[in-house]
Amino acid sequence: MLILEKLAKFCAILAGIVLTSITIMTCVSLIGRNTSGWTLVGDFELTAAGSGAAVALFLPWCQLRRGNILVDFFTARASVETQRGLDRFGALLLGLSIGLLAWRTGLGGLDAWHTQSGTMMLGFPEWVVYAFMTPALALTAVIAFWQAAQGFDAGAGHPA
Repeated sequence: MLILEKLAKFCAILAGIVLTSITIMTCVSLIGRNTSGWTLVGDFELTAAGSGAAVALFLPWCQLRRGNILVDFFTARASVETQRGLDRFGALLLGLSIGLLAWRTGLGGLDAWHTQSGTMMLGFPEWVVYAFMTPALALTAVIAFWQAAQGFDAGAGHPA
């Protein structure tokens, strides 16, 4: 599990760097636009691409730390063992869903690579976004499958 934690942490740090870069770029563009009329062409395209990649990059850490929303209204009175079983089943379902998403995102990235599709203003290659998203989604699925199989340890969010 230590390698999964290190990879998830790396993804989260990378997502933070991407979002910080987007923030700086947006500030530079807005200041330029409002003071001198100068702007970064296509800044909104890079913001959209970076934001999509950042969301996917944050998912492994979120899953590892059990940061997803839990709706326990119906299970609050269930036994601890039942709650643990449902948590593990939920992790399995999430792993299956995110695994499917990773597979389809990977295929979308390959298609973007083969067609050399890019953004409208800058022509920024779309496959780059998929290249960030696919491994992060796959890592999220692996973490969820690990949690479904092994349970949740006390060091990763809520107590086991």
